[in-house]
Amino acid sequence: MAPNSLSIPVVGVSVLYRGCPAETGLVARAIGSACREVGFFCVAGHRVPPRLIADAFEHARAFFALPADGKEAVSIARSRHNRGYVAIEGEALDPLRPPDLKEAFNIGLELPPDDPEVVAGRPFRGVNMWPQIEGFRGTMLAYYDALWMLGRLLHRAIAIDLGLAEDYFEDKLDRPMATLRLLHYPPAPADGRPGQLGAGEHTDYGNITLLATDGTGGLEVRTRSGEWIAAPAVEGAFLCNIGDCLMRWTNDTYVSTPHRVLARPGRERYSIAFFLDPNPGTVVSVLPTCTTPDRPARYPPTTAAEFLQSRLAPTYGRNVPKP
Repeated sequence: MAPNSLSIPVVGVSVLYRGCPAETGLVARAIGSACREVGFFCVAGHRVPPRLIADAFEHARAFFALPADGKEAVSIARSRHNRGYVAIEGEALDPLRPPDLKEAFNIGLELPPDDPEVVAGRPFRGVNMWPQIEGFRGTMLAYYDALWMLGRLLHRAIAIDLGLAEDYFEDKLDRPMATLRLLHYPPAPADGRPGQLGAGEHTDYGNITLLATDGTGGLEVRTRSGEWIAAPAVEGAFLCNIGDCLMRWTNDTYVSTPHRVLARPGRERYSIAFFLDPNPGTVVSVLPTCTTPDRPARYPPTTAAEFLQSRLAPTYGRNVPKP
């Protein structure tokens, strides 16, 4: 595939569940190729139940249909740990444009109030806030766990592609800063702000993102040549893309690709994104398999929490915990 190719490949991952080394190696190479060349691929053949995905969307719609005071009761302003509701125009992913025409709800790793890291006030280690919607918490936690499992499975293939032990990332993703984000894009108003988008141009911050949509278009990906193309909507598949943390970890071997969501008149859009960031204390240092004498490390070591804080702060800094 040429660097300017418009193709976002579909990768079937069913063989990863079987653990056959030969088959796993083929899938790892396909994933690695997509990560290097376009930074996006569709994940088909996963085992996340369709009913669970449908239930998650049903509950997301119920949440965004709440009156304003019901959503503000679980506002992100009440959390120092990137959890809760973000109102329409509550963030600007592209600082050169008006605030984003979307609302969101963030769910993190479910931790009890007496968890030692919560008690200690560690960054990104808070409790979730839950709206008063029957079945919402159980559905979202089941969905979170299913995507977390899938994300770790994909990391096993990524490790193989990068020449690492298959389980290299496992102990770096066992208490992750992963965020499940419900998103609602209302129709663009006729008198909207010039240049306003549903989500401004950005790259994601973590290792990988797994996205499910309601089939409504609007997501666009910028190719290496600078052309914007519509992201595919493959029935039953998740759209996966590489984030800045994994690009840094791989010394720019993998590509974190800019993307955006258009705001369209007369059409609303729902999506659910799972952002898989490593454990907070994980040291993100350029992998030895991604350097050569002619291509030394381009980034100094950092921790996953420090890196995520640095990326979130420009978007809504007051709600981001300081490492």
